[in-house]
Amino acid sequence: MGASGLIMILFLIFHVAANLLVYGGPTAINGFASFLDARTGLLTVARLVLFGAVVLHVVAAVQLFAIDRAARPIGYARLKPQVATLAGLTMRASGVLLGGFILFHVLHLTTGTVQPVPFHADDVYGNVVGGFRVGWVAGLYLVGLAALGLHVYHGYWASFRTLGLSRPSPTPRRRPFAILLALALWLAFSSIPIAALTGLLR
Repeated sequence: MGASGLIMILFLIFHVAANLLVYGGPTAINGFASFLDARTGLLTVARLVLFGAVVLHVVAAVQLFAIDRAARPIGYARLKPQVATLAGLTMRASGVLLGGFILFHVLHLTTGTVQPVPFHADDVYGNVVGGFRVGWVAGLYLVGLAALGLHVYHGYWASFRTLGLSRPSPTPRRRPFAILLALALWLAFSSIPIAALTGLLR
């Protein structure tokens, strides 16, 4: 769970950096997309690693859920978390929401299967900006990205604990780098549909 989560976080950092090229106009982001498409071998390896990480993450989540249920088949009569955060308490829900969101995202901007506006494989800029000008599409992305921010916040610091790379903290609510990373990803990703919807990107 921890290792696969960190692989996906590394991908998200690269992905958001690439997505922010949209602010440079069609030449910047379309040029970068062409650069990646020309390196099919590297792109294929990266996609296989990412797909493997996603599959392992989901399998681990299902296994942990089964272990949790087997350990306590009858829930607490009254549950009062002492130091749990909203992100930690909603990890399963945000994970399921993210699964659906990622599927929609791939069908929308990778394969062009879902076309709220006409899709052109060689025009990433037009697909992104045109798609996000549709209100329900932008709204769906903003909900999915909120779930992403919560999931990354809890998942990032928990990954290091799971892998034995960090010790229990005397102040478990203080996770400044995890907060910074989650906020940066959430704000950067969310800025794009907002900019398209409000006309800042044309």
